[in-house]
Amino acid sequence: MEGLEQWKDQLEQLKSQLEPWKNQLEKCLHEAIEYLNQIPPVQLYAAIAVLLISTALLLSIRLFKRAKSNTIILTGLSGSGKTVLFYQGTITSMEPNESTIVLNSDSNKRKSKPVHIVDIPGHSRLRPKLDEFLPRAAGIVFVVDSLEFLPNCRLASEYLYDILTKASVVKKKIPVLICCNKNDKVTAHTKEFIRKQMEKEIDKLRASRSAITAADISNDFTLGVPEEPFTFSQCRNKVTVAESSGLTGEVGQVEQFIWECVKP
Repeated sequence: MEGLEQWKDQLEQLKSQLEPWKNQLEKCLHEAIEYLNQIPPVQLYAAIAVLLISTALLLSIRLFKRAKSNTIILTGLSGSGKTVLFYQGTITSMEPNESTIVLNSDSNKRKSKPVHIVDIPGHSRLRPKLDEFLPRAAGIVFVVDSLEFLPNCRLASEYLYDILTKASVVKKKIPVLICCNKNDKVTAHTKEFIRKQMEKEIDKLRASRSAITAADISNDFTLGVPEEPFTFSQCRNKVTVAESSGLTGEVGQVEQFIWECVKP
C-alpha cells in the first residue's frame, strides 16, 4: 500500500509539472487557428497545394534513388571468355548465372557497392533469356574474344546489333561496354581494330535489314544516321570499348564501367 501511495504522489507531481505545458500548447493552438482564420482561403489553399506538391516530389526522388538498379548483364558469343571475367576456371555457361560481387573502393571518395551480375549464355537458343533481365539492367558488358575475333566478327556484330536496337535498351539509354577479352595474348586484336570492324559489319546489317517491313521491326529502333557510315558514337545510349583479360585478372576497365553504371 505504501508503494501505491508513492506512485500516486509521483503521478500527481508529474501532472502538476505538465499542466503549464498543456496550457501553453492550448494557447499556441488557439493562436494558430486565429492566424489561419485571417488568411484568405485562396492563399491558404495555395500554400497547402505547394506543401503537398513539394512532399510528393521529395518522396518520388527518394523512391527513384532507391529503385536505381545495380544489375549488370554480362553477355557475348559462346567461348568469348565472359564467364571467366568473374569466375575462376574454365566454365561453359548453359543457363543464366547470377552472382553478387562487391566493388571495393579504390579511394576515399568511393564506397563499396554490391553489384548483381547476370551472365547470359552466348548459345543462340538461350539468348531469349536476355529479354528477361534487360528491363532492370543498369549496364551491359558485351564480351568479344580478341583472339578469335575475325572468324566470329559477323556473328558477334549481329548479336550486338540486336541488343542496340532493343526498345528496352534504347529508351532507358542503357550504357554498353564492348569488352575485348584475352588481350594478354600476343596475337590478340586491339580494341581499335575490333571497334572499326564491328562498326563496318553493323553498317552492312542496318543496310540489309532496312528492307524489313515496319511491322516486322515495330519493337526495334534503327541505328546510326541515314546516308552516313555507322559509328558507335551515333547510338542513343553510350557505347564504349575496353580491353581485359579474365585469366590474368586485368579487369580494371570493366570494373570502372560497372561502377559508373551503379554508383549512387
